[in-house]
Amino acid sequence: MALPASMRLRGQRCFSRLHRSAQRHHGRWMVVRSMQGDPTLLRPELRLMPGERCRCAIVISSKVSKRAVVRNRLRRLFHSHLRLRLETLDQHAGRWVLISLRPDASAVDPAQLLKECDSLLTSAGLHP
Repeated sequence: MALPASMRLRGQRCFSRLHRSAQRHHGRWMVVRSMQGDPTLLRPELRLMPGERCRCAIVISSKVSKRAVVRNRLRRLFHSHLRLRLETLDQHAGRWVLISLRPDASAVDPAQLLKECDSLLTSAGLHP
């Protein structure tokens, strides 16, 4: 199940800010960047949506897998996982999260990827 529009993070300016100034949490197969969001960087149509939830984005480059089917499967896996984990947490409203998978992540069991994602979200203070 995909992330709802109110939880998606989109736009080059948002990604640039996350890469420059977000707090990083490194794992073996991914990097989680998190920061307090800046609504002025969002596109105008997204600024109107209430910031009542955490906004998330997943980056899966072609270095992870050359096959788009594999990358999209991983993206859907993480979208459904993040939706379950972060949708009900109101205390993190306005936070932005960017998850970047490392090149060797496609060879790993999805359960291990989700376990590492949970541990990195916990270290970022976004998951109890």
